[in-house]
Amino acid sequence: MTSWFRRYLLPGFVFQSIIIAGGYGTGRELVEFFLRFGPLGGLLGMLLPAAIMVSLTSMASFEFVRVFQTYDYRSFFQRLLGRAWFVYEIGFLCAVLLILAVIGSAAGTFLLETFGLPYAAGVIGLLAAIGFLVFKGTGTIERFFSSWSFLLYGVYLVFFAWSIARFGDGIGTALASGDVREGWALSGFRYGVLQLSLVPAMLFATRHIRKRREALWAGALTGPIAMIPGVLFLVAMAGQYPDILQRPVPANHLLELLGSRWFQITFQVVLFGTLIESGTGLIHAFNERIEGVFSARRARMPDAVRPAVAVILLILASALSRFGIIDLIATGFGALSWVFLFIFVLPLLTIGMYKLHRRGAAGRGGSA
Repeated sequence: MTSWFRRYLLPGFVFQSIIIAGGYGTGRELVEFFLRFGPLGGLLGMLLPAAIMVSLTSMASFEFVRVFQTYDYRSFFQRLLGRAWFVYEIGFLCAVLLILAVIGSAAGTFLLETFGLPYAAGVIGLLAAIGFLVFKGTGTIERFFSSWSFLLYGVYLVFFAWSIARFGDGIGTALASGDVREGWALSGFRYGVLQLSLVPAMLFATRHIRKRREALWAGALTGPIAMIPGVLFLVAMAGQYPDILQRPVPANHLLELLGSRWFQITFQVVLFGTLIESGTGLIHAFNERIEGVFSARRARMPDAVRPAVAVILLILASALSRFGIIDLIATGFGALSWVFLFIFVLPLLTIGMYKLHRRGAAGRGGSA
């Protein structure tokens, strides 16, 4: 990868890869946080509070990491919150297990509905792929994330264009109706905060940033990079509003309506890859935190620890997946959005900005 890509675009693509499975991969998340407030209300919620929150907070996060060299979430929160750093770890582990539960449920469902394979085959295949990538380490993960993200963008663009061609009249009517229901802004804000909770999970991808302007540009671009596929998906779903609100996995419903078996298989294969991306990113972040402990003790983390952590977390998450994807997203994600507002976003934008100001005033902030 070229230097400019690593500095300006890679953080956004890695972030998008981590959030997609729990952000909009199945479409159920978009229903819960956006579409239930009306097609136009949902679109406004995603484009305004959600995207803006992600960009602004990413800018602050990347600059904080650059200045203080905190490339794993443990060192990041030790610098940000001091002795209270472990509060984020509790929330992060809850989020990891919840998102992995959604991923596992979705993987099993996708392979069952698309190929008729046993539900367990999806879960086992997901576990094996994540374990492999986690074992290979940061370099392999970065290359996989960036290349698969471009493939994802291509498939989503085809999906969007095809939906416009088939359901364009319905989409136009839904958006033109001006249906904006009360609560769209707050829900968009909560969605943005929920996605931001995973920014500390992708800090390893910011190691290539050297200057303040690189951190700020990379952060500003993270919002659009992460949200554009979700916006395309939301617009495509608008043509089936309000019936699609009751669908557990709206992506499957739209693919069935398009009536193309080959595209349904292609989309599901790419989406399965995004589930692998998200699970890998979350588990890799936890492993980076463990490796930080070994490094502090001047020891080397055994290679077997990485896949072992992946297996343990996925097994625990599989137990949670029994609650069903709708309840997991509606109840679990909703509660976590408020938790991370108080343990990450607000401290970063207050305490974090104060510490950056003090470092800059002391003349140790690096080149601008």
